[in-house]
Amino acid sequence: MKNKSYIGTAFIILVFGIYFLPKIIDRIKNNDVVKGDRLNIEGTSTSNKSDLMTIGKAPLFSLTNQENEVISNESYKGKVYVVEFFFSTCPTICPIMNKNMKLVQEAFASNSNFGIASITINPENDTPEVLKKHSELIEAKGVNWHFLTGDKAKIFEISNKGFNLFAGENKKINGGFEHSGLFALIDKNGDIRCRKDEFGNPIIYYDGLEQKGITEIKQDITKLLAE
Repeated sequence: MKNKSYIGTAFIILVFGIYFLPKIIDRIKNNDVVKGDRLNIEGTSTSNKSDLMTIGKAPLFSLTNQENEVISNESYKGKVYVVEFFFSTCPTICPIMNKNMKLVQEAFASNSNFGIASITINPENDTPEVLKKHSELIEAKGVNWHFLTGDKAKIFEISNKGFNLFAGENKKINGGFEHSGLFALIDKNGDIRCRKDEFGNPIIYYDGLEQKGITEIKQDITKLLAE
């Protein structure tokens, strides 16, 4: 019985060696031996893809821009674009966000495959006419930079539920509205993309108020435009 057991064990080892050993050697040659499914969150990794993570699809929207044109997800199809939520009369963080978004726009001004969606959270005031004046005031340029307005409830749903970027009314604070100072980055396929932290977790959004966040989003836009 012991001999049969040894023979069976030897046979299993032999099969393992024939089938798996070449695969292990292959992975070592390709420097792939430490990769696991847990790290491949965005699917199969290929040499021509960036190392940015895919979070999920951007929410559907259909809003009106500063030229009274209807702009939707389809308007950005095949483009890399950045989304922010703001309002034109914001006395606090919005001017900083506008200034930093201009830096992003200027970095890709000659690229027709880049765009920006600046969505107001105060549409009752921010009509297309108001947004047009606002865009001229801050000297926003770029044919794909749209300042968007529409139904307030829908916009809040897009912000809070769709992008998970906080926006709300608060009559007790200066300006009457509060919102995050974060930017969302969307790729050519309409997916929200982001970089990872040191532990491999998604950072998801980019700080629109700090230079570090602006530097990072410009780097990642460049990667996505190359995909």
